[in-house]
Amino acid sequence: MVAEDTAGSGDRSDGEKEMDQKASEDAERQEDGDVAMAATAAEAPSGEDEARDPRKWKWSVIFLCFYGFMVSIKPGEPFITPYLLSPEKNFTREQVTNEITPVLTYSYMAVLVPAFLLTDLLRYKPVLILQGVSQVIIWIILLLGGTLLQMQFMEFFYGITMACRVAYSSYIFSLVNPVLYQRVAGYSRSSVLLGVFTSSILGQLCMSLGNITFYTLNSISLGFVSFGLLLSLCLPWPKRSLFFNRTNQEEKELVEVATKSELDKMNPKDGGPSFAAPPCPASTWKDSVFMQMLLEVKNVLKRPNLRLWSLWWVFNSTGYYLVLFYVHILWNKVYPATENKNVYNGGVEAASTLLSAIASFTAGFVKIRWNVWSELVIGIITAVQAGLLLLMRTTNNIWVCYVCYVLFRSFYQFLVPIATFQIASSLTKELCALVFGINTFFGTVLKAIINLIFSDKRGLALDVHSQFLVYFFYFTLLTVVYFACAAVVICRHYRNERRGGGVTRDQPTPTELSPVVTNKELEPLSNGKTGKHHSTLQVKGHHPRAPHNVAQIQSLKELKYPPQGLSTMLFWDYCHKKNK
Repeated sequence: MVAEDTAGSGDRSDGEKEMDQKASEDAERQEDGDVAMAATAAEAPSGEDEARDPRKWKWSVIFLCFYGFMVSIKPGEPFITPYLLSPEKNFTREQVTNEITPVLTYSYMAVLVPAFLLTDLLRYKPVLILQGVSQVIIWIILLLGGTLLQMQFMEFFYGITMACRVAYSSYIFSLVNPVLYQRVAGYSRSSVLLGVFTSSILGQLCMSLGNITFYTLNSISLGFVSFGLLLSLCLPWPKRSLFFNRTNQEEKELVEVATKSELDKMNPKDGGPSFAAPPCPASTWKDSVFMQMLLEVKNVLKRPNLRLWSLWWVFNSTGYYLVLFYVHILWNKVYPATENKNVYNGGVEAASTLLSAIASFTAGFVKIRWNVWSELVIGIITAVQAGLLLLMRTTNNIWVCYVCYVLFRSFYQFLVPIATFQIASSLTKELCALVFGINTFFGTVLKAIINLIFSDKRGLALDVHSQFLVYFFYFTLLTVVYFACAAVVICRHYRNERRGGGVTRDQPTPTELSPVVTNKELEPLSNGKTGKHHSTLQVKGHHPRAPHNVAQIQSLKELKYPPQGLSTMLFWDYCHKKNK
């Protein structure tokens, strides 16, 4: 549970922040015609002016990054599970595993969609305040509560806190223009990771060197989250948001500009009559941007690449967070520490956060053909994660368990930026946020189902070792599916390559200047077009299919680059001479 929040600050930002990798190109990728072009024209100048004058946005961004850093500092967070199992609270491991921890998943699932909608409708700040209030309630219950029901309420508010993180992830984009999205998203991401790392290190130093009790450490955490609540009250209130407020405030202007653009096309002369834009009809909820985005989501399923990475997001993130929910209980069972100073949860969380950040950074430099090798890479990493889970489940050495956990998190974090870029690179900013939200929701529903069956007291109520065996089989099943899909994709790719790039045997024997005749019909050109126009053409006089009219020659001349190969290059030269 604790680890999930520690990682979630970064992971969730991964899903909803990575739309910034293509947000600056958003207007160029839209297919909405003149409205999109009008929006681009309207936003670009102000974005450039704002980029030249950082004073308009830098203080708001600095304050928001400082807020993200401070709300991530909760030194007692990695030690909540040991605290519940310690003599100070005296809950049994079965109560924590089967009755307290499952409430987190149910709460998160119930609150996620309302939090997503309210974030945009209320323009971020009220949701961040709600997050701060929830965190204060969590630590008050941890300090003063002592019954099972109170700890379940603590997990309920923990789910609210997790669901409200979407507000911080998207808040920063409302403060600046699209040309600055990528830069400020990097700032907010770094501030959160630095806060998580600092929090884990501070908590471990307090436990190992300060020799303080869990109660004192949680009191320190209450002070930090209270300060974070005060900071949330001081945040600026944005004037626009992604879906609802953008529709209400900007859609009419965009439609008017688009209409004017259409009229300019119809009347290109400067002295022509001007017409006023027709009044924009009152928009209904069915015509809202949000509903249009929902209708567009179905097109995502038709794109193999988006479908693959969306399914990875749903299924692999489900297993990842289930491990993070229960790994602290596993550590306590493998090594039931008798003294507070012998608990190293904070140091392990700090190490895993640092290595995860390095893995995420490294993923940006990996250059492979993802349309061919995605399934294979995912399958290999999932197989390694399955092996790490099996080792964690069978070992009695706590340090082996620690290392396996750090590596498990790092492999997942390596694929997160790749998945977010693959999904976000071909979607608009709004649709990207909606797709990530839907993927997260389905993953949360799947977590709730697995929790209800295997972890909850009303289900099988398995102990933590048995649960990790279930997670091992879950990742093994995913591995088999990924490898099967990889085999199909790779075989199909090489089969198509042989068909499209091989030498055709049924063509006439070449003579003189055409020693080799290749079938270029399916070979892509450097400008992205296919060479269908020159599949079997040669120099005139050497092949009966050479063009004899200007139309055929002109169609070849329109290609941006000449086809490759000696004979085709000579034929290209012939075409130009013939046209002259």
